[in-house]
Amino acid sequence: MNLYKALGFDPSKHSVRTEITAGLTTFLTMSYILAVNPDILSSTGMDKGAVFTATALASALGTILIAFLAKLPFAQAPSMGINAFFAFTLVGAMGYSWEAALAAVFVEGIIFILLTIFNIREQIVRSIPKNLRFAISAGIGMFIAFIGLKNAGIIVSNPATFVALGKFTPTALLACIGILISGTLVVLKVRGALFYGIVFCTIIGIPLGVTTIPENFFPISMPQSLETTFFKFDFKALLNMDMALTIFALVFMDIFNTVGTLIGAAAKTEMMDKDGNVKNIKPAMMADALATSAGAVLGTSTVTTFVESASGISEGGRTGMTALTSASLFLLALFLSPLFLLVPSAATTGALVLVGVFMLEAIQEIDLSDMSEALPSFVTMLTMVLTYNIAEGMALGLISYTIVKLLSSQCKQVSLTLYIVTALLLLRYIFQ
Repeated sequence: MNLYKALGFDPSKHSVRTEITAGLTTFLTMSYILAVNPDILSSTGMDKGAVFTATALASALGTILIAFLAKLPFAQAPSMGINAFFAFTLVGAMGYSWEAALAAVFVEGIIFILLTIFNIREQIVRSIPKNLRFAISAGIGMFIAFIGLKNAGIIVSNPATFVALGKFTPTALLACIGILISGTLVVLKVRGALFYGIVFCTIIGIPLGVTTIPENFFPISMPQSLETTFFKFDFKALLNMDMALTIFALVFMDIFNTVGTLIGAAAKTEMMDKDGNVKNIKPAMMADALATSAGAVLGTSTVTTFVESASGISEGGRTGMTALTSASLFLLALFLSPLFLLVPSAATTGALVLVGVFMLEAIQEIDLSDMSEALPSFVTMLTMVLTYNIAEGMALGLISYTIVKLLSSQCKQVSLTLYIVTALLLLRYIFQ
């Protein structure tokens, strides 16, 4: 009974069977992260096996924290979007080592803990206009889908047009098959559609020569070692103005991304009020902050609440017991690493594109009849993709929102906190 109380479970209102079923559904729906995250982060030079273990452990830890601290039926894992920022912007474009990037994520998590304790983070979140919150969610979805298409070679660079349709290589063909299979399974309302889509594509990839099965393959093994990523921080790289600005950008990006994912999940439940604010947001954010720092120690990017948690909620999950069930399955997955590490990058494209479609749903919540709301929302979504940077899209969206409201004599609609955030973002661009 004490465990029930700790998880917010009331035997007179809730069903153990329903909560466990919901937790299983949530895990199946988001378990693709165990294949996708190691694939993305390993592009920085990190050991794929170690990242898999870090991903599973960080997901389990974050989900356990949200189960007991917030008593909510949500699951956490390394964020889709911020892992792309980590790999393709911080390491790829800016040239930092992955050790420096992990150090930045760790410091970011500590800052988040302090912001959450003093309610500053919640104030920043609530200062973001309602329409921009939905635009952030939709924009991240578009960016994630674009990453999937790019990594599979479906979309390639072109000197004349910047981007173009790539050739239909076996890798690109497998990715297209994955998109169609995943989409069909979702239409048929198959639980764990994205997970099964990855499984089918991995199998199809064998005759296509895309999936490579190592010799003496066995699906069960002891967890992969964390030795190469555990506490591998390069704090010296943080001691310069450029990295300070990068951490600043990462802090705001994580705040905005967390808002996007929380809203994406809560928007489908009664956990969002009529004003678009997520209920019980402080304990949920504390769980996110703690898991982010712990995840960096283990060797993965920022941990946040997953939109796919809504799948478990739709199955009746209402308490922390749902989250605890999902966390237990993440721990079990540690012993199945050979299966997840067998998945080729192209097999995850379907999951990435479908996640983008799911997050695009937020667009219908944006008030497009008011140009002072529609324009900043459009800027947010479009520039995330065109700059290949989530942080830039969110920053430019907030700046444009504030300026448009000021120039159109609607300055009272902008909160003091947002004015301060906008000023800081402008300073970032001036001094970068």
